[in-house]
Amino acid sequence: MSGCGAEHGLITVDQALDLILEQTKALATEKLKLNQALNLYLAEDVYSNINLPLFSQSAVDGYAICSQSAIESHTEFELIGEIQAGHFSELHLKAGQAVRIFTGAKIPFGTTTVARQEIVKVIDTSKIKMTENLKVNADIRDVGEEISVGQLLTNKGQQLSVGAIASLSMAGISTVEVFQYPKVAVVISGDEVASSIEDFTTGKIFDANAPLIQAWFQNQGQQVEIFHVADTETAVKALIQKLSKSYDLVLTTGGVSVGDYDFIRPVTLDVGFEQIFWKVKQKPGKPMFFAELTRADDSPCYLLGLPGNPAAVYVGMQIYTSTLLNALQGQKQQPKWFSAILTHEVKLDARERFLRMCASFDQSILKVKSLSKQQSHMLSNLMQATCLVRIPAGVALSEGQIVQGLFIY
Repeated sequence: MSGCGAEHGLITVDQALDLILEQTKALATEKLKLNQALNLYLAEDVYSNINLPLFSQSAVDGYAICSQSAIESHTEFELIGEIQAGHFSELHLKAGQAVRIFTGAKIPFGTTTVARQEIVKVIDTSKIKMTENLKVNADIRDVGEEISVGQLLTNKGQQLSVGAIASLSMAGISTVEVFQYPKVAVVISGDEVASSIEDFTTGKIFDANAPLIQAWFQNQGQQVEIFHVADTETAVKALIQKLSKSYDLVLTTGGVSVGDYDFIRPVTLDVGFEQIFWKVKQKPGKPMFFAELTRADDSPCYLLGLPGNPAAVYVGMQIYTSTLLNALQGQKQQPKWFSAILTHEVKLDARERFLRMCASFDQSILKVKSLSKQQSHMLSNLMQATCLVRIPAGVALSEGQIVQGLFIY
């Protein structure tokens, strides 16, 4: 098989991902307030210091009752007071007594069950009557029934989603030890970027890469600094040297192939980075470059060079940048590929391809369908795409075959 994909020395997608996971060192950890840790990864197991509920409480608005046995309909009780949620009461119920109580309020000593207000008839200010039978311990949230002191709440490596933060907050956790999020610099190389529509007359184009990358990070709740650099060796070298001193990751677009103005790779190697890999047997995004610099204090700086075509940048962000950022935060795991059924034929290609497709369920079966305009300089189909689908190298696929994919955002 001849052509671009048969070039000697290319590594596979899985080999490239494995090298990222093997070579990337996790950053240091830091203690943050829980409300500042959204989407970060825990650096330690978290245990509860409290019981949850903290005390036995009413699960409903109703009446706390003291009875030594199950209660039959029409049974009457003496009403001796009221307890609101968040209020302390020294009331002590005796057999035949009840107290008005509200959801979340601490049940008074002597309570054997709670009757929801819908099954209680108020006779007067001092007496109530049951309208239905009632079992012992009904509608009582027992102390520690959800979480007990010393219980493991979550493991190291848990990503702090909105739900995870809510769960830990309810358990009284206010600070967490997390892996630091990498400090990222984005370098957009090239002289072809237009700043206005008038620039088109000089052969320039609008920049999609900087907005794409910035939005991708914003979607994760993170900010990055973006730098534009001209296609000169001097400018590229000065910027890479500067950024490598203070950033954990330098993410570049363009300048990683073999053209006369592709300076990213040679300059990166010249300033002291060591190449981990260059060129992946994939489409789009073949001339991808990954390197590491060990600084004077032994801390690493990584450079991930993505090709300049916007579709290659998009694929690189979803698959490789995401994997690298996770690895820098101690999470060494492959992307979470799903399996789906292909709804049409796909022709053979020498390289593994990532096609933009739409995923949908058909009678509970996940199926994927390719979109038109898949070239690496085209992005318009991202208006409809919901996933990237892996098409293996060197094989033609038929309708009905199972493929792997990655949901995109």
